[in-house]
Amino acid sequence: MEYASSTIPASREAIRRALLDARALPEWNEAFVSVDGPATPAVGTPYKLKVRPRFTGELKYTVIEPDRVEFVWEVPGFHETASWMIGPDGEVTHAFSQSGPLATVLRPAYRGIAAVRLGRLTNRLTQLARAA
Repeated sequence: MEYASSTIPASREAIRRALLDARALPEWNEAFVSVDGPATPAVGTPYKLKVRPRFTGELKYTVIEPDRVEFVWEVPGFHETASWMIGPDGEVTHAFSQSGPLATVLRPAYRGIAAVRLGRLTNRLTQLARAA
C-alpha cells in the first residue's frame, strides 16, 4: 500500500468536490485520459474510464462521506483501491493499493505516486480558486 499526507490550502468541501468531480479527474491524475459518467456521483455508479496508454475500464465510488472519499478503478490486469481522508484544516491523506498482473509490472513506477497525486490535487484546487 502506498500513502502520503499533505496539507492542502483549501476547505474540506472544496477538496471533497474536486475528488467527487469524476469527469475532471484527468485534469490532475495523469494516468486518466478520460472519465465519462454522471455529473453527480453516487456510490456504486460506474464511470467509463480510459487510461494510458490505451486501456479502457471502469471507476466506481465506494465511499462518499464528508471526511472520506474512496473509489476503485480497473482495467484489464489492473485494479486500484484509492482512499482520501480529509481533515478539517485541509490535511489530506491519500492511500492506494493495486493488484493484478499489470499492477505487478507497474509497481516500481507507482512508488511515491500518492505524494505526486496530492501535489497535483493541490495545483488543481489552486487553479480553480484563481478562476473563481
